[in-house]
Amino acid sequence: MVTRKELLEYADENYNTKPEHLWAKYPTYEVLRHNSNRKWYAVIMDIPRNKVGLDGEELIDIMDVKCEPDMVPLLSSQKGFCEAYHMNKKHWITIVLDGTAADEEIYNLLDMSYELTK
Repeated sequence: MVTRKELLEYADENYNTKPEHLWAKYPTYEVLRHNSNRKWYAVIMDIPRNKVGLDGEELIDIMDVKCEPDMVPLLSSQKGFCEAYHMNKKHWITIVLDGTAADEEIYNLLDMSYELTK
C-alpha cells in the first residue's frame, strides 16, 4: 500500500517537488505543483470517508490527480477511485490511499498528471 510519505518522496525524487501547505485551516493538505509554471498536478488530503461516498466518518488519505477526461468515468467506477473531491470532475480523479488501488497504477496516474499539467 503506497503511503502519503512515499508519494511525497516520489514527487521529490522524480520531479524535484516539495509539498506546499496552502491552508492554515488544513495543515495536512499538501499541494504538489510544477516549479516552472506553478500548476498543480496533485493534492493530498485527509478527509472523512463519507466526503467521497464511502461509509463512515473516519479520516482517510486521498490524492487528487489530473487525468484524461475519457479515463474519469472508467476510473471512478472502480474500487479505490472516486469522482474528484474539490476539483474539476471532468479532468480530475480522486484516489483513495487505503491499499485498494494498485501502487503501480497510483504512480502511473501521478506521472500522467504531472505530464498533463506541464
